[in-house]
Formats: sequence, C-alpha cells, structure tokens
Amino acid sequence: MDCAEHTRASAPALGRAAGAAAIPYYAAQAGECTLFEHCFAQQLPLLIKGPTGCGKTRFVEHMAARLGRPLITVSCHDDLSAADLVGRHLIGRGDTVWADGPLAHAVREGAILYLDEVVEARKDTTVVLHPLADDRRVLPIERTGELIQAPPEFMLVISYNPGYQNLLKGLKPSTRQRFTALTLDYPAPAVERAILEREGRATPELAARLVQLAQALRRLTDHDLEETASTRLLVMAARLVASGLSLHEACRAAVVDALSDDHETLRALDEVVRAVVGDGH
Repeated sequence: MDCAEHTRASAPALGRAAGAAAIPYYAAQAGECTLFEHCFAQQLPLLIKGPTGCGKTRFVEHMAARLGRPLITVSCHDDLSAADLVGRHLIGRGDTVWADGPLAHAVREGAILYLDEVVEARKDTTVVLHPLADDRRVLPIERTGELIQAPPEFMLVISYNPGYQNLLKGLKPSTRQRFTALTLDYPAPAVERAILEREGRATPELAARLVQLAQALRRLTDHDLEETASTRLLVMAARLVASGLSLHEACRAAVVDALSDDHETLRALDEVVRAVVGDGH
C-alpha cells in the first residue's frame, strides 16, 4: 500500500522481516492499538480474529513499526511443519549445520513473530508455540538440545479467520487459552471511507459509493459465499477507478469475480453492483 516494506537479507525463507523505518498506515477501529502496546509491554502473546481483508496483517505491520521492532511474518498452510518453523539440519560442503527457522530466528532477535492464519498449519505445529506462549517464554530445540529464552522484546502474534473454522481446523483450548484475544471486523463506514481515500486514492464521492456497495453485499444472506466484500477488495476497486477503469468494471473485476465462481451467484452480485453504482462511471 502506501508504505514501503523493508526486507531483511538474513530473514529465513518462510518469514518476511519488515524494518521499522516507516510506519504503515492503519486506521484504528477502537482500542486495538492500545491493547497491542499493553500486550507487548507485559510480554503477552496476542491472538487476532477477523474476516479476510479486514486489516489484520496491516495492523500487525503498523504496530511492529510503531514499537520499533523487526517483524517476521509466516503465512501458514497445511504443509507447514514444526521443523519449518523452528529449524532443521542442512547438509552443505560435506558438513551438517543447523539453520534456524523463522520462529527461532524471531526469538533470538527479539522480533515480533506473526503467524497469519495459524489454523491452516498442521495440528502438531502449534504445540511448539506453547512454551513461548505461557510464563516460560522459552523455545526448546530438541534436535540440538538448546533452550532459547525469549528476550523481553519478543512477541508472538497469531491470527485466523473464524469464518473458516470447523471441527478439523480450529485452535485447541490448550493453545487458545495461552493468548490474549482481539476481534477485528470490517471498519465502520466513516473509517472505511477514510481508508479508501488514503489507500485507494478515491475521491470522497467514490469512497462513499464503494462503502455503500460493500454494506449492500455484506447484507446478503441468501448466497453461499465463503467471504463477503472486504476492505481490501474495495481498495483494489478504488485503485482501478483511479487508473481510468469505469466504476462498474472495477467493481466487477475487483469485487464480484473475486467472491465466487458460481454463475448464478455472480449474476446476483452483479445486479447488486448495478443497483448501487450503476453501469457507467
């Protein structure tokens, strides 16, 4: 978006480390920034819940820069193993050496580690977080026999989308109850309009129309949508309009077609777009 992300050359392949030179723009919804600061000061891990595209990742990037701490982000997936996070032995030049994963790297550096969509990782992966997420604040590395004590600056942050949860993908109570929790949602209309003006380079009039469209789409209950129109999608639509695409075409490309592949659903969504923003510019 409008701020530059700085990549550390020493960051592990799985993690993205962001420098703290620039503070990414973030429009606060309520008291989430204060809560994050208190968790950091008290060395408490934080769990962030919220729908896709509501600003979870941007919020963490903003707070890491604001606190002046490096940020290592890991996008979790169903093949992510504990070894991927902690590290593994590698063979090179006839010798075996230990290579830290993003988790061990973050603990040693005193960084903020952000595990995005943590419920997507394998079940056994989250167990390695337990000693770091309680009063011990240690990372045992069984393969080397090392026990790393987390410095005061280290912070563990995880997030997930509750809408994706089911019996197979969810946090165990033993994991969840180690974290303080924060629930984010799509911003209030006034805040969302400000985000579109700043991040999407939208005029006040365009921002108002896009927010009106989002509210109409979010009220739909008769279509089986995994997700609804997110703030992220609205920003994309605003940028397309800023580059010269018509409003209807931008909404179709950035919002409607991004929400579903079902032809009937797409037709219904497009009708909502036409009703709210019209067919032209």
